[in-house]
Amino acid sequence: MTAFQNRVEDIMASSTRRGLPRKIQHPVADTASYMRGVDNFCRVMAIRPGDHVVMLTDPLLDPRVVQAVQGLARGRGATFISYMGDSTRYVTVPEEAKPLLERATFVVSTWFASVLDPYCIGLRRNKGQRWVKITFFRDLDLLHTPQAGFPVELLGEIIRATGRMFPEAGDFTLRITDPRGTDFRVPFSEAMLKKMRAHNRWRGQNVADQDGCYVHYLPTHGPNLFEPNMVGLQPDEKIGVTGTIWPQWAVGFDEPFKEPLGVEFRDDVVHAVHGDGWEADVMRDYLIGGTLEEVGCGHNPKAPRFDIYPAGPNSPGALHFGINALKPSEYLRRVMPNWEEPHIHMDLVTFDATVMAGNRTMVEDGYLLSLRDPAVRALAETYGDPVELLEAYPV
Repeated sequence: MTAFQNRVEDIMASSTRRGLPRKIQHPVADTASYMRGVDNFCRVMAIRPGDHVVMLTDPLLDPRVVQAVQGLARGRGATFISYMGDSTRYVTVPEEAKPLLERATFVVSTWFASVLDPYCIGLRRNKGQRWVKITFFRDLDLLHTPQAGFPVELLGEIIRATGRMFPEAGDFTLRITDPRGTDFRVPFSEAMLKKMRAHNRWRGQNVADQDGCYVHYLPTHGPNLFEPNMVGLQPDEKIGVTGTIWPQWAVGFDEPFKEPLGVEFRDDVVHAVHGDGWEADVMRDYLIGGTLEEVGCGHNPKAPRFDIYPAGPNSPGALHFGINALKPSEYLRRVMPNWEEPHIHMDLVTFDATVMAGNRTMVEDGYLLSLRDPAVRALAETYGDPVELLEAYPV
């Protein structure tokens, strides 16, 4: 197995390391790659003639992103309207925005509510609305980056290959370990697995062309390895999530943790935070009683390896553990007052974990094994050098 740089020293040496909101200089694509990025944008935004496009925005979104979506919509014979909220951090849709959304057939949103609000879920399920969440497309200049031009079909094949690494049937445990002592377990039932596999994101559908779909653009970290809503769990349903995560880093912190920090789950909730540093004090005040919202895994080989802002890393095999706390974090409100996520949310990050689904290895020491899948390699051949495409991570 090829060794990848995942140490704290490597993170600190990275020019694109980011855990707090600040501008970074992404690797810039050449003109040919830029055109691939534009093509991906137009295809993911699969607006049809006659669609009514509604865009849910916030004051900090690059206005050129709105203009790009509007221009594409009008160019395809669709109507367009936008609604600017106070921020991205809505967990439910404001009442005044609902009449606008009711008319939509296609929605582009920066709001956190897009994935979790039962109202939004119902619009997709009952009305067939197609939704694109643009957490990672807040600046039009991102079209000039290699991650924007990474082939969307190849990303879909990587995701499908990751899905094939789960057991075919039966109950199993998703277990995550790492060199710092993490031993974290999520029990999966066969019913949860079946529900997850039916989701369009796990089918590798990154283009918003299917009624009722929900996709991300830039298509980056792929579907979560675990997400309660995606596997059909009810809000208060417990399954026995347990164990301790010893992360390297977290969103909202400028540097990786200098002192060991462990977040312990018992019976699906955060039971304790271990550690003596100030970061552990922040987490202890914040996360006790919190619940697991997601175990996310990066899938885009051209996403900068150590850029974790605003919602965790998007590089293959890099993990983020999303935890929803009982109350907002005063620390996060101080250091990220305009964060795109709600201040009740925390993403713990690790780059060197091993993930087992039952007796199957999905991620080994931070390397996503689906990158070596024969179907992935064969498809990568049609776009260029598979090694360069899949394993030359920008740092």
